[in-house]
Amino acid sequence: MYAGKTLFARLMDFLPWTSFERIVQRYRGDHRARALTCAEQFRAMAFAQLTYRESLRDIETCLSAQGKKLYHMGFREPVRRSTLADANEARDWRIYAEFAQRLISRARRLYAHDGFGVELHHTVYALDATTIDLCLSMFPWASFRSTKAAVKLHTLLDLRGAIPSFIHISDGKLHDVNVLDLLLPEAGAFYVMDRGYLDFARLYALDQAQVELFFNWVKQHLRIKRFYGTSPNAVKTQVWIAVSVYVLVAIVKKELQLQASLHTLLQILSVTLFEKMQLQPALAELASSSQDFDPSNHCSIFNRTVVV
Repeated sequence: MYAGKTLFARLMDFLPWTSFERIVQRYRGDHRARALTCAEQFRAMAFAQLTYRESLRDIETCLSAQGKKLYHMGFREPVRRSTLADANEARDWRIYAEFAQRLISRARRLYAHDGFGVELHHTVYALDATTIDLCLSMFPWASFRSTKAAVKLHTLLDLRGAIPSFIHISDGKLHDVNVLDLLLPEAGAFYVMDRGYLDFARLYALDQAQVELFFNWVKQHLRIKRFYGTSPNAVKTQVWIAVSVYVLVAIVKKELQLQASLHTLLQILSVTLFEKMQLQPALAELASSSQDFDPSNHCSIFNRTVVV
């Protein structure tokens, strides 16, 4: 039996930790941090995403059960739910947003030459938003309607590799069309969007310079339907780390030349993170013995009417 690093540790090795530390220093993320550093916070939240933990107590219990392996996973000491909760509330969410953008840039370079079923020489983007319902009494800052709260995840998706190139998190009241004001148009690119973005002045500005499947996939496989904290900072931290995990697995898939879908890779990782194995052979072998079926791969993103 292989006695090296755990699969979790090997997966984390694909992250640019030097860049992460520079970002942390810029925002003074570890200032007066006695127990849990920003890197450990990221690892704990990434573990929760990959293994579908339901709560902070769930995270604490599962990590404690593997106490002898924690040091080799990048934790100096056991992760306490109260400490993780405090970190999610207090650490600037922009640390994880900026880090996710670094990963997105790396992934887009890796998938730049991938096709998506249509022969075009320019980049094609799909723009859409998804609403994540919240409890109004627990998330009063995200008031959406008289009886409910919500946040919106606005995403511009590069259809080569399904990599998000732009993400904006807002409360549920922000109309989709307003996000057009936040985009930096790319000359020569194609933008696909639905009628919710129909504003001729803004579309003219784009001219001058579905994302639905991606949202369904992310909602199904990442922990953004149930949040570990209720403040805006905690919610944004969790969403950005969820995006980082998604993009990280996409990077690993491409760099290790794995044929399995992201769905299959995440399913495998969710039950093998504590195993001490080589990452590439383990994922390739386990994926080949699994039924590699991802419903989203069997749907066309062009099966609905869109306005460009």
